[in-house]
Amino acid sequence: MPVILPVKGVMPLMGDNCFIAPNATIVGDVIMGNDCSVWFNAVIRGDVNSIRMGNRVNVQDGAVIHCTYQKTKAIIGNNVSIGHNAIVHGCVIADNVLVGMGAIVMDNVQVGSNCIIAAGAVVLENTIIEPGCIYAGIPAKKVKMISEELINGEINRIAENYLMYSGWFKNPDAADINV
Repeated sequence: MPVILPVKGVMPLMGDNCFIAPNATIVGDVIMGNDCSVWFNAVIRGDVNSIRMGNRVNVQDGAVIHCTYQKTKAIIGNNVSIGHNAIVHGCVIADNVLVGMGAIVMDNVQVGSNCIIAAGAVVLENTIIEPGCIYAGIPAKKVKMISEELINGEINRIAENYLMYSGWFKNPDAADINV
């Protein structure tokens, strides 16, 4: 069973049709929307501040969402994919964003809509990422504007796939594994 615990009397709240992996951890002041998924070994810690997640957010294996005590909250929009082993810490991520595998997004970062944070990127504190661009590197810098092809072919495709994958676990008898 997943670890879902209150902190200081505040219990996490999940929307409709969410999948929470058996070894995921969600604690404290966390509110997630509908059709979200929290995958194996992912940790969402709303213990020191609040975490708000929109609809269709997938938090992939080993990812961590956290905040800074009395300073920063994590606010994540709709249709957001947080890749394997990524860290999202006390920042704001708008709608339709892909945070790549192993990326780190630090406190007070603001990520605009329709963006990709590349795998392994480190987005430093207080960075403002304009909508519609790709950031990569250490420290992360803008590498180019994003194309409609990448919005549909990566951001939307990954979000849709994670809805499908979560269905395999919620209803294993109906799973169509011939992708």
